[in-house]
Amino acid sequence: MRNDDELIPQHEPVFQISIVSRMIGLHQQTLRSYERIGLVKPHRTPGNTRLYSQRDVERLRTVTRLVNDLGVNLAGVDVILRMSSQIEQLQRELERVAGLLHEAERAVEALRDGAGAER
Repeated sequence: MRNDDELIPQHEPVFQISIVSRMIGLHQQTLRSYERIGLVKPHRTPGNTRLYSQRDVERLRTVTRLVNDLGVNLAGVDVILRMSSQIEQLQRELERVAGLLHEAERAVEALRDGAGAER
C-alpha cells in the first residue's frame, strides 16, 4: 500500500495530450482548441510538449460535462469556471476570517475569565 507522500501531486504535469485525450474521450484537436481559448493551460516542456496535471484533467472533465450534459457553450463554460474559482477563493477567505474571529473570541473570553478571577 502506498502512502500519501508517494502519490503524484494534483498540480504536477505528467500526462501527454494523447493520454489525456483517451482519458477524457476528446480529440486532441479539441484539447488544443480549449487551450487556445484559455479553458486549460497545460505545462509546456522545453521541447514544447504539452503536459497536463491531474488538476487539468479534472478541469477538462468539468468542461466536458458542462458542454455535453448541460449544453453550455464555451463562453458560458469560461464564465462558470471563473465564478467557481472565485467562489472557492472567497470560501477560503471566509474560513480564514472565521478562524481569526474564533481566536479573538477565545482571547476575549480569556480576558473576561482573568478579570473575573481578580474580583
